[in-house]
Amino acid sequence: MRINQAVINAHNDELITKHLRAFNFLKEDILQTEEVLDKLQKFQIAIPSWALGTGGTRFGRFSGKGEPGNLEQKIEDVGLLHALNKSSGAISLHIPWDIPQNVEKIKELANSFGLVFDAVNSNTFQDQPEQEYSYKFGSLHHVDPNMRKQAIEHNIEVIKQGIALGSKSITVWLADGSSFPGQLNFREAFQHTLSSLQEIYKYLPEDWKMFIEYKAFEPHFYSTTIGDWGQSLLLANKLGDKAYTLVDLGHHLPNANIEQIVSLLLMEGKLAGFHFNDSKYADDDLTAGSIKPYQLFLIFNELIDGMDARGIDHASGLGWMIDASHNLKDPLVDLLQSVEAIKIAYTQALLVDRTAIKDAQQSNDVVKAQEILQEAYRTDVRPLVAEARLRSGGALNPIRLFEEAQIRNQLIAERGENTKATGL
Repeated sequence: MRINQAVINAHNDELITKHLRAFNFLKEDILQTEEVLDKLQKFQIAIPSWALGTGGTRFGRFSGKGEPGNLEQKIEDVGLLHALNKSSGAISLHIPWDIPQNVEKIKELANSFGLVFDAVNSNTFQDQPEQEYSYKFGSLHHVDPNMRKQAIEHNIEVIKQGIALGSKSITVWLADGSSFPGQLNFREAFQHTLSSLQEIYKYLPEDWKMFIEYKAFEPHFYSTTIGDWGQSLLLANKLGDKAYTLVDLGHHLPNANIEQIVSLLLMEGKLAGFHFNDSKYADDDLTAGSIKPYQLFLIFNELIDGMDARGIDHASGLGWMIDASHNLKDPLVDLLQSVEAIKIAYTQALLVDRTAIKDAQQSNDVVKAQEILQEAYRTDVRPLVAEARLRSGGALNPIRLFEEAQIRNQLIAERGENTKATGL
């Protein structure tokens, strides 16, 4: 389905008076209002095709209703999100869950919603019906060269799919690891992974990037072959200038200083971008900003400082994408919440007085540095984010409009109640 612009305009008309009162009050204290709004309108967060259906755990999955049953419907869902928030203008496909049957028609459909294709994602953590060898004991790190060859060929095919769609990057996340001591030779596993990635790297077009994702544990519980940012960075450095480290906010051990990690990766020119989510314990895949909003702000604080130092464009210099599993909420509502939280943290970080905090750091004024950061963090920037949406043609309150327009009920009427998103 598509949401009519007239519906969005009518919604905005109801809320415009209250919005302008809040916005005009806020901009009195923000000198760079127009600069911030311009950056907000350009800043887009990609939606992964696998996040549009209800997720689950190893204990069970409780499917929702009206879920997208094919790639076309997934593009429609992202189009709905983008129409509401004007900040979700890209979709990231997972291969082989979402292989286009007709690439040109898929591109035309995406374009009709104002969408482009973000990074394509390979899958060697599941066995597919047609494959010859099983990934039970790993893929790119596997002791069997035939297994590694199969996984390499899959990644090369994913690159070809991405080229056809107009994507510019491939994300490689490996479930490879071990659950018991002695199961693996760590050095050989790493060397096999490097060798396999080198074969895949050869097929990257000149203007492409390879994003190497890491994860501390799960599905294996003793070792992960790419277990942290240092191992990912080591691989990226060995591969070459087109290889980068991808940071998933849930892929760290508890209390890891993620803001320091991204700062150093930016300094080295090896930060690919982000998979946004939130967590209390581990890879919880919760709504961005729902558990640790201050950490999200601190991450953006370091990002803006590092990107500006290197002259990196905020909108296009890094990859921005949500990666979450929506087990309890309506996936579309959860995604709207995540995008809003990300835009809020980004806006708050834009308000940090860079000159003042630099002076505080140079004079070791700990109190002043803390106050500068918390002044920006405690600013209610929601009117700024809403104004950016309004100027782009989106809804002042996307979640409220989603509910009032009964969008989920309309999707159920179109698709039925007993639906299940492909790939999950």
